[in-house]
Amino acid sequence: MKRLLLLSWLAATAPLLLVPAAAQAESAVVQEAGEEPAVEPQAVAALQRMSSYLASLQTAQITSEGSLDIVTEDGQRIQVDGVTSYKIRRPGFVIDFVSDAKTRRFIYDGKQFTIFAPKLGYYATVPAPATNKEVFDLIYEKYGIRLPLEDLVSWNDAQRAKSLTSGYLVGTATLGGIPTDHYAFREKGIDWEIWIQQGDQPLARKLVIVDQTDPARPTFIARLQWKVNPPLADGEFAFVADKNAKRVDIATYKGE
Repeated sequence: MKRLLLLSWLAATAPLLLVPAAAQAESAVVQEAGEEPAVEPQAVAALQRMSSYLASLQTAQITSEGSLDIVTEDGQRIQVDGVTSYKIRRPGFVIDFVSDAKTRRFIYDGKQFTIFAPKLGYYATVPAPATNKEVFDLIYEKYGIRLPLEDLVSWNDAQRAKSLTSGYLVGTATLGGIPTDHYAFREKGIDWEIWIQQGDQPLARKLVIVDQTDPARPTFIARLQWKVNPPLADGEFAFVADKNAKRVDIATYKGE
């Protein structure tokens, strides 16, 4: 059996963008001049507005239906579907990822962060800082764990936009009856698109991410459903280990 190389949710790719002919021509001129494509200020402003709105919510529930490509050693793309459910408050979150390949639960109750593998019966718990953002940073930097969709709330940091090499409005699109603005961005090694709901609730409704570092260009696609400021009880963020569950340690991540 061919060994499958599993990509992280950020290492994904998408089909070629269908951009207006004028945008294609402008891009060709820029490339001939040896310059980087422009980052449109209004595209960055849309990301910042989305992130600021998400950061203002007291609670949120999200359901993300996603498809992720994994790549065989000979470059064939195999697509795997999964559903990720979120309950988020400040501070605290519960993230459940379910697919045929694996099931994981990530829980932060304001004091501790826990990873639980229900099918395997193992869990690990570590002390955690006081805010969601600090937890995201800690578990990535110390344990190498990148949680799905955490980047959505990072764009209200002005420094974050410096990673972009291209960004523009593709156009508008209606997704499930919801009018959205469709943007395309490029960072080092990654092309990505986002569809942001129009109006006073700028919610991300669809996300496509492209891994340009892999010749197979595998794809991650997610469609998002939201509940804004739903009532969430403290007990929903508590982890209680099953009597048969075994506690293990989280391996410390050591980057290159």
